[in-house]
Amino acid sequence: MSDSRRPDFDRYPELKAAWDRRQFIKSAAVGTAFMALGGSLVRIAADDLSKEARAERRPDGRPRLPPGQRTLEYLRPMGGEQGDGDVKTFRLKVHGLVKTPFEIDYAGLLKLPQVTKEADVHCVTGWSMLAGQWKGVQIATLAEKAGIKGEARHVIFEAAHGYTANAPLKEATADNALITYRLNNKPFQLQHGAPVRGLVPDLYFWKSAKWITGVRFVKDDRPGFWEVRGYHNHADPWKEERYG
Repeated sequence: MSDSRRPDFDRYPELKAAWDRRQFIKSAAVGTAFMALGGSLVRIAADDLSKEARAERRPDGRPRLPPGQRTLEYLRPMGGEQGDGDVKTFRLKVHGLVKTPFEIDYAGLLKLPQVTKEADVHCVTGWSMLAGQWKGVQIATLAEKAGIKGEARHVIFEAAHGYTANAPLKEATADNALITYRLNNKPFQLQHGAPVRGLVPDLYFWKSAKWITGVRFVKDDRPGFWEVRGYHNHADPWKEERYG
């Protein structure tokens, strides 16, 4: 069956390598990939894609894929007590150690400066999703708008039903840390945090709170829902900080 999204390689031969890699990733995500080598098809296990990603290096020198992780094509549903998922009722409160706390609705969020960032995410259970295109508002932008105070050192992400997750200010306001409402140009499904979730990709994925309702800047660290239940307070995937 032909794929209508397939580029015209006769006209654009430079796109073929990227297309082949994309198709390989899609195949590997379901367990097995087939790659043409020397005129024949060679069966390649999904683990090979993980090895390839692990061999790549991030700008900070660390391997792209942290130890103990394997790649998947899509986010895996990880449970949690869901919010209502309705953009009409969405509210985000930005407060704590700020000069001008504020609250915005979904339309207000979209009026703030928007960015799209490519980021990998890593679940504590051992899967990683690579090269997601996440759209939203940088948490650093919210901090600037609210006038964050100098004594703030941590961020508490607040979500539906009292869920919280904590993160150091540095990771929470990194260039790729967002309040996000699109992944790969699509809105989130309810199970993944619709309509809006947090994204702190350099920490294990439970820190990226789903069904987010608030961003609170604080001086003293305050362990969140999973942290008080035995999970690591910091959660660096490259140090395998899974449990406390």
